[in-house]
Amino acid sequence: MTAGVYLHIPFCKSRCSYCDFATDVYRESGAVERYVDALCSEIRSSKFEVRRPADTVYFGGGTPSLLSPMQLERILAAVNESFDIEGDAEITLEMNPATVTAETLAAYRAADVNRASFGVQTFNDRDLKLLARGHDANDARTTFRMLREADFSNISFDLIIGLPGQKLDDWKRNLDEALTLDPEHLSLYILEVHEATPLAEQIRSGRRPVPDEEIAAEMYEHLLERIEGTEFEQYEISNFAKPGFASRHNTKYWRLEPVFGFGVSAHSFDGASRYWNLRDTNEYVAAIEHERSAVAGRDDLSYEKLAGERAFLGLRLTSGISLTEYAKATGIDLREKYAADLERLGDAGLIEFAGDKLRLTRRGMLFSNEVFSVFA
Repeated sequence: MTAGVYLHIPFCKSRCSYCDFATDVYRESGAVERYVDALCSEIRSSKFEVRRPADTVYFGGGTPSLLSPMQLERILAAVNESFDIEGDAEITLEMNPATVTAETLAAYRAADVNRASFGVQTFNDRDLKLLARGHDANDARTTFRMLREADFSNISFDLIIGLPGQKLDDWKRNLDEALTLDPEHLSLYILEVHEATPLAEQIRSGRRPVPDEEIAAEMYEHLLERIEGTEFEQYEISNFAKPGFASRHNTKYWRLEPVFGFGVSAHSFDGASRYWNLRDTNEYVAAIEHERSAVAGRDDLSYEKLAGERAFLGLRLTSGISLTEYAKATGIDLREKYAADLERLGDAGLIEFAGDKLRLTRRGMLFSNEVFSVFA
């Protein structure tokens, strides 16, 4: 099965108020260069006996667009040494507004990066300040224009809903602007407030209101209604794309296909086990420099666990699960094994059967965790 490659770049200009990812504030280029050296070493040390075919490469973070074009090229060279990267591979770079220039974008594109995952989050300057994003709405518009001028024809916007104090009308205006700019892909995130983040402390102290889950649900439903009649098609609970522009890399996770991760905190799945790297950047770099493994933990998945994951991850896709294909892959008849639960979920309007397919309803997408818990 063709694999994906994930590369974690932890550096950011500043830390967003809601962020719980493994990130480090970008201070000086020497630390980034040392990290790139370690990342390339880890990739090269992972060589398989036969180079594994891969058709997606994803630079995530953090802010990968803080990499120089030369650093990015070095990392891709290491990836090509260890993997057989297909000629039409999807190569994605996460980018934040105001972190790139026309020259760096042109160089990224010349290095075969062909997809930009663009961290817009919102076009509301007040909300951007709340999130401590380090850019304003005009920066987002300018960077999007530069991406088009650099010949990026596959651009995804990341958007957040459910912000403290955010109103439905705010979201409507935000979505209208995103659709007017006309990217190829939209990824929607409902704000999660993680402990030990500045935003959590602001809410706990009363400086920010508690996010309203009901309004967030209304925002989500408005998005589903708003895209009807547009070129966008919903292919996953939180992802929307024009035909031919669904994220090939992210779809691998939902289809339980192998993805090999490199870098601090990167997670991998090889078809039978999940394993993950050290979360602290300095510890990760030191481990690689001293030729030690950077792997911090491993979970060898049981047959039952894999079967459950195949079910609830597959249900994230709007196409749902083919009952026949599921039975071939797992030896399990879903209708038989989960008969009582499926009847209950069907009566609640959360799932539906369509021929050979089991899939979530629109209501089921709002309450997906209730469905997924059956298979977890």
